[in-house]
Amino acid sequence: MVTAIVPAAGSGIRFGIKRNKPLFTFAGKPLLIWPLQVLQEVIEIKEIVPVVKHEDIKTTHDLIEQYQITKVRKIILGGQERQDSVYNGLKSINPDTNLVLIHDGARPLIENSLVKKMISCLMLTQSEIDGIVAGVPIKDTVKEIKRELSGDNIENIFVQKTLKRELLWAIQTPQLFLYDKIMSAYEKSKKNNLYATDDSALLERCGGRIRLIMGSYKNIKITTPEDIKVAEALL
Repeated sequence: MVTAIVPAAGSGIRFGIKRNKPLFTFAGKPLLIWPLQVLQEVIEIKEIVPVVKHEDIKTTHDLIEQYQITKVRKIILGGQERQDSVYNGLKSINPDTNLVLIHDGARPLIENSLVKKMISCLMLTQSEIDGIVAGVPIKDTVKEIKRELSGDNIENIFVQKTLKRELLWAIQTPQLFLYDKIMSAYEKSKKNNLYATDDSALLERCGGRIRLIMGSYKNIKITTPEDIKVAEALL
């Protein structure tokens, strides 16, 4: 069984709005509804678990009924950090789940074909790998930096070295994992109070083998108001 967890408990501070970002209207629909509708259409996914802030639970429930997202059977309360929210989702899902897909509620332009490809690939190779993540090769040159304080306590940033661009990818969601592997990684991180910027990094720390496949440059994360304009143009 495949279950999808959609963390959407972000406050939207960088987005610059009073209302929480997942409920912001994007191209006629709340931001959160876009990925939920795509996941609803993927036959292999049997359950969708949105994770939202306490004050958004009722509104999210009403929206799910309005847009007939029938695979959502429960809405889970988010945590302080994104990682805490995903962990709450992992603890709540159907015990028959063997694959869990995690996708940010702030990425509205997820493609059905990518989700199906990831599920098919992991189902065929689960004896060899523990998870699959989507990403895109970076286009810019990336430099590692170092920070130094001058005598008058002003921070200066210097180039340490230039990284090999051909080895660098920007990682996105969705990310798909064997449930027992990602749950174990989350429990170990919780026990040791370790945090990471994405789900796969927790599994990497436990020696997990993760495959990377091509995502989409359209699959942007909405973080600032400028991102909305870009997403509307891509749409």
